[in-house]
Amino acid sequence: MKDLHGKALLDDPAQTKSTAFTREERKQYCLRGLLPYDVASINKQKERALENMRRKSSAIEKYIFLNALLDRNQRLFFRTMIDHMEEIMPLVYTPTVGEACKEFAHIFRRPQGLYITPEDRGEIESVLGNWPEPDVRVIVVTDGERVLGLGDLGANGMGISIGKTALYVACAGIHPAHCMPVMLDVGTNNQSLREDPLYLGYPYTRLQGNAYLAMVDEFVEAVQKRFPKALIQFEDFLSPNAFDFLDRYGDKVCCFNDDIQGTAAVTLAGVYASCRITQKQFSDLTIMFLGTGSAAGGTAELMVEAFHAAGLSLQQARERLWFIDRKGLVVSTNENIKPRIKPFAHEHLPCNFVDAIATIKPDVLIGATGVPGTFTESVVRQMAAVNEKPVIIALSNPTSHTECTAEEAYRWSDGRVIFASGSPFEPVQYQDKCFVPGQGNNAYIFPGVGLGVTACSARRITQKMFLAAAENLSMHVTDEEIAKGSVYPSLNRVRKVSCSIAVAVCQVAISDGLAQDKLPEDLDTYVQSLMYDPVY
Repeated sequence: MKDLHGKALLDDPAQTKSTAFTREERKQYCLRGLLPYDVASINKQKERALENMRRKSSAIEKYIFLNALLDRNQRLFFRTMIDHMEEIMPLVYTPTVGEACKEFAHIFRRPQGLYITPEDRGEIESVLGNWPEPDVRVIVVTDGERVLGLGDLGANGMGISIGKTALYVACAGIHPAHCMPVMLDVGTNNQSLREDPLYLGYPYTRLQGNAYLAMVDEFVEAVQKRFPKALIQFEDFLSPNAFDFLDRYGDKVCCFNDDIQGTAAVTLAGVYASCRITQKQFSDLTIMFLGTGSAAGGTAELMVEAFHAAGLSLQQARERLWFIDRKGLVVSTNENIKPRIKPFAHEHLPCNFVDAIATIKPDVLIGATGVPGTFTESVVRQMAAVNEKPVIIALSNPTSHTECTAEEAYRWSDGRVIFASGSPFEPVQYQDKCFVPGQGNNAYIFPGVGLGVTACSARRITQKMFLAAAENLSMHVTDEEIAKGSVYPSLNRVRKVSCSIAVAVCQVAISDGLAQDKLPEDLDTYVQSLMYDPVY
């Protein structure tokens, strides 16, 4: 900790206690006269912060307020978020972060995170050395090319990296000093951004091809030298790049892609939990995906592992998974099938979406398109026609891009659907029952995985870890939540979930020889002891 006094201490967001400094501390740190008389506890400060936040009339204004709070008092920000997770997470991350990214240059206050541009090539390790914290354990990096369902937002995508690092702290207790948001600002092909006079990013078209790859290579290599204990989370890269980077770096460095693996694990957990409602065996399910991007492809690959673990051969597992694209059912005779989707292109007559549901009779329908309204009334009613309790998971976010709303799903299925989504929805009253739709939020997965990886200093992050995380998450859904139709636990318990997932990840790392640290037998107590709990 830096030895600060006076106004410098009050202005340091990591160390300040603001009006909570005691009389003795005010003397010791030369703060007398710089603060009002009252010594306000962190709980009193939290109530003041909540009162001010709730006065704001829109979600984006609340986001701006919370971001400013993080800028000036880290511990108060995280205490407030942890204690009011269900209220604040949608403001800090999805769905509000989508609007915040679109407006990033216009609501910018103070710099957060680290920006790397093509002008830094050859010196990226030196740029990393400018980061003020020496012991980085978690890096969230994006190039802003595919932000949520919003497309190429260039440097505005930094809002995603900032939001995800905040979730590592709030949801899993990784210390703020160990987290670093990074923007690989390689330009943008979004002309309207480049022409925006307030845009803050590299104002040129995107770096592509070998030059782009060389820059990412240099960044990954520089991280290994400067922060050898850090995991790298790739976030919101274009699907081909996302898969390519996993293939390129996954066996060499400690990294993962949240859009692929985090989404896969949280979706699989929802499917596991849905079996408690449908009374079906997971190994008997047939699953259909709308969309062939990184989220859908990554989820299918993890589900193959899950089916295989449940006793199916790899070929049998792949045969349980089907894909729909813009042209209809993806079948073996189609041309130009994406390489990651080709194993799931089975022999079948070509047909449209609704007819595919009628003939294949999937138990579960998963949407990952980024296109709103693609789960039409005909689609939902057809799922209800072939299932007593259809499972529909609309992953796309922000809310404006979801495949269907919760209310539509319950109404069109006559209240029989088991619905979950990537964005949050309010409870839905249908006839005489109140349904609480689950939110398949990646915040249930990646913070706990990160905590587990850092707790044991895992060399690599593997599919087995995400499979263990999915199984673990599904077990945290209570019978009461199941009775309300929810396949995910309350976000208010996310820190408990993250601790449990971290223990499971450590166990996988130990059994597979990937843990570099020798850990105590009582993993639960050990992991809990590592979790940052913001107090004064």
